Amino acid sequence: MNSQPCYRRLGITILLLSFGSMGKSAYCAQDPIGVAEITPHLLVFATDDGNVLALVGPDGALIVGTPSAASTPRISSVLAGRTKSAVRYVVIAPQDLAHSEGDAGWGRRGAFVAMQENAIQRLGGHAMGPPGQQPPRLIQLGVDRPRVSFSEALSFDLNGDAIHIVHQPPGYSDADAIVHFHVANTVYLGEVFPGDGYPMVDPAQGGDLDGLIKTLGSWTGGTFRIVPARGSVTNGANVEAFRDMIVAVRGRVQQMINAGQTESQVLAAHPTSEFDDRWGHGRVPPEIFVHEVYAALSSRKR
Repeated sequence: MNSQPCYRRLGITILLLSFGSMGKSAYCAQDPIGVAEITPHLLVFATDDGNVLALVGPDGALIVGTPSAASTPRISSVLAGRTKSAVRYVVIAPQDLAHSEGDAGWGRRGAFVAMQENAIQRLGGHAMGPPGQQPPRLIQLGVDRPRVSFSEALSFDLNGDAIHIVHQPPGYSDADAIVHFHVANTVYLGEVFPGDGYPMVDPAQGGDLDGLIKTLGSWTGGTFRIVPARGSVTNGANVEAFRDMIVAVRGRVQQMINAGQTESQVLAAHPTSEFDDRWGHGRVPPEIFVHEVYAALSSRKR
């Protein structure tokens, strides 16, 4: 990927990237938060918790993804240099409770902060009565849970673009939603497409392997720019390769289950071996991914 030299703007290092080749991104080493332009109005922030997209312009800014509390002041500073409007809309993607940072501090900055109702319910919100207590982790971080929930869809008309946020079948979790920036021709898939390795299918959050494969299958073609939970902006061809890998591993594990093999035997057979060089270096180790697949397939027999 060709890139221009890093330069300073508003106290944060920004790297402007050309997305023509969809290659691996490189961010400035001086700053832990990388920033890339997909279009002049659509930015991707690479934070410790994952990618955060921001559509910014005269109508203010729409932020989607998994911002961390530590990243919020710096993202806010960059956005302030891109728009005179103080309006901020934030849609938080689902995370497990051990890693959730709630609204990442955006609510206290006056932002409208939303989350899919299944995810916000796990944080004590979306209750039929007084809201529950804030989780201790959010109290420690000095953040709140989002105050607004949505069920199946949420849409915005901002800064010359139309954005649809659409709830998906359970995959990583039962709160998965894709974010489609129609004019920018960009889709954010979140943890359904982690970008840094094998996927997480989290039963504690209602995750489902078949649902994850189904969601991926909708984005394997076309000319869309695809933004994963972490890592470089890519395209449908890489989503297809990722989906095909999951299907191949699922098929191998299913054959071993049909032959009566135990989980230990399946793990010992290392059914991901040919894929580990590409996908085995992320947050989910190969053996954990195989365990997820085995557990998903075994549960069908009950």
